[in-house]
Order: sequence, then structure tokens, then C-alpha cells
Amino acid sequence: MVRVGKPLRNRLREIVGASTNWSDHQQAMAERASLSSMLAKSQNDLPAKTMKDSFLEVHLPLGSEPQLREKYLTYHNTVRFGRILEDLDSLAVLISYSHTYNPALRRSPLSIVTALVDKIDMRQHIIYPDCDIKFTGHVTWVGKTSIEAKMHMSQYRDGAYAPVLDATFVMVARDPENKRAAFVNPLKPDGPEEEKIFQEGEANKSRRVELSTASLLKVAPTDEERKVVHSLFLNTLDTKTVSFRSRILPPNSVWMEDAKLKGLEICHPQERNIFNRIFGGFLMRKAYELGWANACSYGGCRPRLVAVDDILFQKPVEIGSLLFLSSQVCYTQGQYIQVRVHSEVLDPLTRQHNTTNVFHFTFASDRDVPNIIPMTYGESMLYLDGKRHFNQTVES
Repeated sequence: MVRVGKPLRNRLREIVGASTNWSDHQQAMAERASLSSMLAKSQNDLPAKTMKDSFLEVHLPLGSEPQLREKYLTYHNTVRFGRILEDLDSLAVLISYSHTYNPALRRSPLSIVTALVDKIDMRQHIIYPDCDIKFTGHVTWVGKTSIEAKMHMSQYRDGAYAPVLDATFVMVARDPENKRAAFVNPLKPDGPEEEKIFQEGEANKSRRVELSTASLLKVAPTDEERKVVHSLFLNTLDTKTVSFRSRILPPNSVWMEDAKLKGLEICHPQERNIFNRIFGGFLMRKAYELGWANACSYGGCRPRLVAVDDILFQKPVEIGSLLFLSSQVCYTQGQYIQVRVHSEVLDPLTRQHNTTNVFHFTFASDRDVPNIIPMTYGESMLYLDGKRHFNQTVES
């Protein structure tokens, strides 16, 4: 049995042979480069694994170890969800290494990193700060170089563990220097139940490909979506001037331009992962907390998280980068607030900006919130993208 936090990350360091000290990280990474010869030339060279091979149970003893609570506690005596995101990210990596474990090797030649947080669905909206938490999870689908891991979080209360959330992460395997893709063990479902889970993984992959193909960054909105945008435009026209440029904000509404919140992080070595890039869980925590603060400011009360979906990790974040985070309320409906957080890094020496992540969060307020209104075409596309993500959350 493993504990989250430092024990879990120490286990990962042992698996890859990573340094625990920043001062000698370069030597450790140079030593990892020599493991390239241990990589499989094709997936057929690797033995198939079952879902049981990667099953893990990890505990967060908030109830039985009060001194641990400080790290997870909010001012309002609830659990910081950003910390939970960090733990889920570490667990997904460890599950993937359990699937690819080779007892003949002292260290794994694979660099396994998070590619996508496909979905996190909340089943219980209160996480108690004084009750033990249990995470379970295993690999549910495998491609040639990618791995889908599903995790479940439950909390011990009133004599039993009750479900809190379900999470699906997609991981990718790369060579020891994290430069090119590497093959992973195939997954062989054992019995009809595992076969059904595997087929769900196949369906998830097809859905992701379909959504990527239909992205508003690639193709025009649908006829229905174009009508939505035009309706929003007509509702903001100033009827007195009869001008395309004269716009008036409708009652109980907010211009999208006025629903932003930004932040900056300096990427210090303390927040590095086992491959000496910035830990993906840290990025998720910072993005979530900024998105939550924006939703809180917009709705005028403390919102609760409904779902996280489609967090795409486009580029790794290097130590020493300046990380810019920008959150935008992009869609509202009733009590719901859809927030998009965009992160990019600035290399201080080259002055180049690069997008690293895009995050999508669905929050719920305890009252109806103002309508968000786009003004420009670009904002209208953000609105439609937010609407798509919200509809996926509601439909699932």
C-alpha cells in the first residue's frame, strides 16, 4: 500500500532513478540517457499485461493523521481540490509504470508523462478535511505508446467509503530523455468485464479524435452554433442607432472582456517532476485555483466544482520559465459557470511565448449568475467552445 504525497513521488523516483536534489539533476538525467538501449523495438517485443497488473490502492490519511491536514486545508475548513489534482496526476503516472513494469530491469527506461486529463466527474461535492481518503485505479486502455488510466476517489465517513470522484487520464510513454515516443506493453482484457472497460477506452479515443477534428480552431461553427452567435449579436444591438458597431449590454449580463483573471508563476526547481520539468499536478492546481477564483468573483459566492475535462498538455514547462495563466468565464447557464484557463510560458532570454496547457472547468453557484456576452468574433468562438464543454459535462 502506498501513501500519496512524498512517499508516492519517492516511489516514482526509485522507478526511473531520478535525483532527489536539484544540484545533481544533470548527472542523473545523463545517466538516464544510457537506458535507451533497453527500449523495445516494437510493441510485439513486450509481454501483454492485464488490468490487474496495474491496479493500485493509495491512501491519504487526513482523518488518522491530523498533522497532514494543514497542506490540504482551505480557510473554510474544506479540502483544497488543487492538491487532489496533484495526487491524481502522480497516481496516474505510477499506475502507468505498474503496467509497464519489467522485473528484469532495475530502472524503467520509459519517461511517462501526462498528455491529457480526459475527464474528472464529481460524485460528491463535499470533501471532508478530517476523514481518510482512498484512491484506486488501473490501466483501462492502451495504444502503441499511450495509456489510459482510470481512477476513483472515495472518502471514509459513517463507517464506510463513499465515492467522491471518477477521473480518466491519458499518459504517453517516451524515451529516457523525453524526446521521442516509446512503446508500451499491450493490454489483454481478462474476461467480459475487462473487455467492456477496454471497449469504453476505444470509444473514448474515437471521441477525442472526433472532437479534435471538429475544433473551432480548425472548422467553422455548425449552423445551429451560427444562429446562437447571431442571436447574441442581435440582443446587444442599440436599436436607437441602427448601427452594427453600437452595442449595448443587456440586463443581468457581463461582457466577456470583463470576466478575466490573470496570474503569473515563476517556475522554481521545488515544483519539478521526476524528469526535471514542472510537475503537471502543480500546473493543474494553479490553473484550478485561478479558475475557481474567477468563478467566485463572477458569481459572487463560493462555487463548487462540477467537472474538469479536456486538459491538454501541449508542451512541457521548463524550470526557470515565467508561466502566465489567464482564466476566462466563457459560458454561463443558470447557476453554472464554464471557465477556460490558458497557460503559456515566456522564455526570459528569447522572449518567446508558447502555449503549454488549456484547462476547462465547470463550476456551479448557489444562485443564478449573470449571462456572459461575447463582443468580438474571437470571443464568440470562445463562447461556443465553452458551450460545447458544458454540454458534454451535462450529457455525461
